[in-house]
This record gives sequence, C-alpha cells and structure tokens, in this order.
Amino acid sequence: MPTDRFYPIGTPGQAWSEAERDQWRARQVRQRSYADDVLAAIDMLRSRFDVESYGELRYGNAHHVEERFPLMALRSRNWQRGLPSVLVTGGVHGYETSGVHGALRFLQAQAAGYASRVNLLVVPCVSPWGYERIQRWNFDAIDPNRAFRVDSAAQECAALMRLVAPLHGQFAAHIDLHETTDTDKTEYRPALAARDGKPFEPCSIPDGFYLVDDAENPQPAFQAALIEAVGRVTHIAPGGENNDIIGTPLVAPGVIEYAKKELGLCGSISGARYVTTTEVYPDSPRATPEQCIAAQVAAVCAALDFVLAI
Repeated sequence: MPTDRFYPIGTPGQAWSEAERDQWRARQVRQRSYADDVLAAIDMLRSRFDVESYGELRYGNAHHVEERFPLMALRSRNWQRGLPSVLVTGGVHGYETSGVHGALRFLQAQAAGYASRVNLLVVPCVSPWGYERIQRWNFDAIDPNRAFRVDSAAQECAALMRLVAPLHGQFAAHIDLHETTDTDKTEYRPALAARDGKPFEPCSIPDGFYLVDDAENPQPAFQAALIEAVGRVTHIAPGGENNDIIGTPLVAPGVIEYAKKELGLCGSISGARYVTTTEVYPDSPRATPEQCIAAQVAAVCAALDFVLAI
C-alpha cells in the first residue's frame, strides 16, 4: 500500500478495537507451512540434539477457527556444566525468513563443530503463526519483539521466557536472528500507526546487514567480531545522512543500540553478557536469499568463536 495514505483498517486517530483486529486477521493469508518447513527440518535433527516442545500456541476466536502450533527447541545432547552456554533464537518475527532458516542451517551444517565445547539452546521459530502468514505480528496484532515482559499477553513470548528462565544468567551469549524488510515501510509501520491511533511516520530501510547491541550492556568488541565475519558473506549497511540506521545513531560500523529490556525485546530474556540482534536486508538487489541465510549462520558462528576465545 502507498505509504502516504492511511491504512485500510480503522479510523485515523482512534486505536483499534477487537472489531478492527478481526478485520486485520481476515487479511492474513496462510502462505507457507510451519510443519513442512520447520518441524520437518527439526525432526531430521533428532539424532543429533535433544528436541523438546516447550509449549503450544493456540490461536482462534468466534470468527477464526482455532489453530495449534507446537513450540520447539533443540539442546546440545551432552549439556555439560562448566562449558559456555549460548542461546540462539529465530523467527521472533515470523515473516523474517532468514532468521528461521539461518538457525536451522546452523544446526544442520555448523553446530557439530562446536560439540563438547559449547552448550547450545536453539529455538528456530518463536512465532509459527506469523511464519505461516509472513507477518510481523501474532494473531492478536501484538509485536512479539516488544512483548517480552512479565505477564506478557503474547503467547509466544510467555512460552519462550518460561523455557529460558531456569537458565537465566547462565548464558554467555544470546544471538537473536532478524531481518529488516521493505514491508516494514510499506505494511508494518502504516499498520502500527493505525492500530495505535497515531500519525504514520515514514521511515527508510537500510541496505545491508547490521546489528543491534544492548544500550544497557554494550559489548562493542563482540559486535565488531560479528560484523567482520558477516562482511565476508554480505555487505554491511552504511549509515544514512545523519550517520544513523532507522533513526538510531551508529555507534560503530553496522552497529546501533537499543535498550532491550525497556523495549521488551527478545534479547533481554537470557541475562547473557554478550547479546545481539542481527538484521539482514533480504530485499537488497545486492543480496540473495541464500546470502541472507549464510549471513545469519556466519553471525552465530562468530558469536560462538568469540565466546570460546575469551
């Protein structure tokens, strides 16, 4: 939709009611299969990892048939006290494809190289309903990556926090795999403004890979190591006219900072010292889908290598 026109659901200046949320749900079309793309790939890894269901999403109401999605995590088979532990999450925003498939590709192709050196907990697809609809929000029009809070209304977030809670503070690193897409500008931000009854504010989309560090716990050497590794796979996003990315000042090449806990971001849940959010740009004419997946894998491997070197 054009970004200079109001979103087709709701009334300008008024936040959505449940009626508008139902209109929005009716527009969300299932476009791919979580079972075929994700669960089948996880099944192929059962001989190498401990696979567990850490919950089940149940979404539906009087106007929409209930759907159920098992939430799956994979752990190192021989979890050893004394080894560094690393959390990898993908698909917090279900539409961010390379995050999901980057986590799976890492498990398939690279994780064996870190066996007996690192304890891994990997959640490839936090938001399966959003994955199937290629949608940022969940069924309730909640952005999961703003909802990692106590008593979260987002089922995906509450379930993931319960999974991680027993290990909180024991992780050395947490890598959360994301994308920034052109639909952030054309769909998500107009929808967000309409949902909240606020004016639409246009944004630019950076061309390239970048990272989001934690403003409350910045780790510049860690971020630099990941940027250096990913730069061998795909290009790093330059700063804009104001040396910024999506309105946030660069603190280093390809790195910005957000206050992760304050914003309710997934990167706040582990208590790890080294935390980052990856952001791949899949719509770039300079990057292929394969490069985007490879960039996510490179970031995870660089994070593990950094942890093992300290």
